[in-house]
Amino acid sequence: MKNKSTSALIWVARILVGLLFIFSGLIKINDPLGFSYKLEEYFEVFHITFLNGFALSLSIILCSLEIILGFALLIGVRAVSVAWGLLLLIIFFAFLTFYSAYFKVVQTCGCFGDAIPLTPWQSFSKDLVLLLLIIVLFRNRRNIQPLFKAKTADNFLVGAAIISVGFGLYTYNFSPVIDFLPYKIGANILDEMKTPPGAQPDKYELTYNLKNKKTGATKTMTDEEYMKTNIWKDDNWKVIGQPESRLVKKGFTPKIRDLAIQDAQGNDYTKELLSNPFNNLIIVAYELDKADDQAIDRLNAMAINLAQNFNTRTVMLTSNSHQYTEAFSKQHHLMFEIFYADGVPLKSMVRSNPGILLLKNGTILNKWHYHSMPKYDDLVKKYFQQ
Repeated sequence: MKNKSTSALIWVARILVGLLFIFSGLIKINDPLGFSYKLEEYFEVFHITFLNGFALSLSIILCSLEIILGFALLIGVRAVSVAWGLLLLIIFFAFLTFYSAYFKVVQTCGCFGDAIPLTPWQSFSKDLVLLLLIIVLFRNRRNIQPLFKAKTADNFLVGAAIISVGFGLYTYNFSPVIDFLPYKIGANILDEMKTPPGAQPDKYELTYNLKNKKTGATKTMTDEEYMKTNIWKDDNWKVIGQPESRLVKKGFTPKIRDLAIQDAQGNDYTKELLSNPFNNLIIVAYELDKADDQAIDRLNAMAINLAQNFNTRTVMLTSNSHQYTEAFSKQHHLMFEIFYADGVPLKSMVRSNPGILLLKNGTILNKWHYHSMPKYDDLVKKYFQQ
């Protein structure tokens, strides 16, 4: 009976851990550039920013490793090595999520990409459950039975590795297969920035540290208690330091809350640009100094033709300085207008540098990586000759 119950426990842990690792890896490798941004946040926290140049490679490797280990566990190939790999990986992830939660540094771990945002404590709790399941597997690693012969299983494993890495390279070069970001095709940017009437905002609680000038006694109380007890009227009590703010209840948060488009003088053009009732192109080059020059030149030619033939407005959004952008514009003889926005929302608009969005009334009709941007004639035929 003990052997049967142990075997059942191993299989339950094996299936849950395997599927969860595969799911987590697939979600992130669908958007490896997005996960690389998350890695860069961790590099900054731990003061190892010299690794930023390897963030994308590490992103694809880590995501592929999750998929490979999860798949290997399900088919039971190289069980001892896989159990060690899973244990080391989950300890590493648990450390990161605990550090993020305890020290409040990286507020979303990126465990499931942008598909399922988790708070650091939620992520840490998930990792603890996984750790327990993996410990079960680790202690019984020599009892994990393979589903196939060793040679066949190894071939499957190699195939899984090739597919995982290949998928990561594809999504990096041609945009995510499934777009979980707020700027997905069909979304209206202005609507995603609105807070509906009656929606409750985030509720915060302030905590005051107080000290009595006469007795030296100290006490801690919330802002509600502080006002209710009228202690603020008592001159013998003074507030020590800054009050601490704590989120008590999460309120409504618009999907897009950090987008502000300005010209070189700082004038806000967000609503004007996003309310254009005609087809218009938005070229996103969040790091113009790293953008693909040939793609910029092709987009410039397309913008000229669209302006001449269809009076189409094309603007470019960048986070670079006005001085650098002006010099770049003169060098490439750019014929479209240039506006400025923070790099964070620009990186969320399209995972490409440059990337292209086709808008109408603020609705994203389509978006492209510069590797898959349409030819002028195809764009005109589909969107402008109607």
